[in-house]
Amino acid sequence: MSECFDPRECRVALLAGGKSGEREISLASGEGASQALKEAGFNVTVLDPAEKEDLKRLIDEPFDVAFLCLHGKLGEDGTVQGFLEVIGLPYIGSGVWSSALAMDKAKAKLYYQQHDIPTPPSVAVRAGDSVDAHRVIALLGDHCVVKPGTEGSALGVFIVEGEQAILDAVEKALEIDDEVLIERYIKGTELTVAVIGGNDLQALPIIEIVPKSDFYDFESKYAPGGSQHICPAPLSDETTNMVQELAIKAHKALGCDGVSRSDFILEEDGSCWILETNTIPGMTGTSLLPDAGRAAGISFPDLCTKLVQYALRV
Repeated sequence: MSECFDPRECRVALLAGGKSGEREISLASGEGASQALKEAGFNVTVLDPAEKEDLKRLIDEPFDVAFLCLHGKLGEDGTVQGFLEVIGLPYIGSGVWSSALAMDKAKAKLYYQQHDIPTPPSVAVRAGDSVDAHRVIALLGDHCVVKPGTEGSALGVFIVEGEQAILDAVEKALEIDDEVLIERYIKGTELTVAVIGGNDLQALPIIEIVPKSDFYDFESKYAPGGSQHICPAPLSDETTNMVQELAIKAHKALGCDGVSRSDFILEEDGSCWILETNTIPGMTGTSLLPDAGRAAGISFPDLCTKLVQYALRV
């Protein structure tokens, strides 16, 4: 990256809010990133793509780059990225195809499997499908995770056991999304690994997540004190290298760019399973990416600067 890059000459359109179920989290991410960017010296304008006038400003005003703090549908799924491609405005993070792929958990699993990245066995169910719970249990066991196929922030995620509980969870998850993933439940340590970079990729220190509830649900993610983040995670050097390499493989397999954060479950026997990859990690006060950056000696303002530089290829 260029040592001559001057943030004071860079006009940033920070996009936060949007229309997804994660709108409030997106606004919180935007507030955190905006403060960090301003601290780094950038000229920042916060815009909400849920507002047509703000979308028009992206076309009419001379911004240099878009800094995306959008989570969920119509923001993290390639739609806004496509709009930015059409108007010719560079943006941080992954492109249209990669964003859409990572957002679709069932399709992302196919790419994990093709690249030898272990992921829990699963069954995808679409709205209108009949669910044979007996067959699901035969394939996955009777202890399952049911979650919407294209939502984030653990919205609509259920850990259930038994045929009726699986059917009930699928019905509830289909109220949120048109596709639902039923996945084998794997008990273990929850880990997350951020990867940053353009051509040269760097896996940041691994974070172990210790949620106050049974798993890393919405409240655990965003409520103050909802979870404990241990960074670097207390793992052997061998295990640390293995998990970081899997995160980089996932980043490459999905064609990510600039930044990603992959979530894993590590079993007691050392088996490691990828759950999903986020192309726009959260940037709130309790978010994982800034924590990992600080553990690597990268301040939040410096991390945001790096993401802008990756986007501008400078």
